[in-house]
Amino acid sequence: MKVSSKTLIYKKAPIVSLQGQPVLLFNEQTTLLNALESKAVDVFSECRSGFCGACKTKINSGEVSYIHEPLASLEEGECLPCCCKPQSDLDLDIPHGRLEESSKKAD
Repeated sequence: MKVSSKTLIYKKAPIVSLQGQPVLLFNEQTTLLNALESKAVDVFSECRSGFCGACKTKINSGEVSYIHEPLASLEEGECLPCCCKPQSDLDLDIPHGRLEESSKKAD
């Protein structure tokens, strides 16, 4: 009797950090913007109002992939959180203080 061995490959969920401080584990949320907003990270965006490019964010390290092609032009090392997902651990140039300020507003 021959037993086949199957190799299971698990992909680790990317960790999203703000200037080096981890804030979330990306587990298949729809977009990076939605995931950040769910953790009360204040990301300026006008995407839902039809103005593309307002959420443009600098990537310190990591990679993203796009759900659909961005309408705004991007420089090297920038992303549009409204239409991308992290492909690896990701560090964004959003001051962590914006997270804290946002949390205080909720109180």
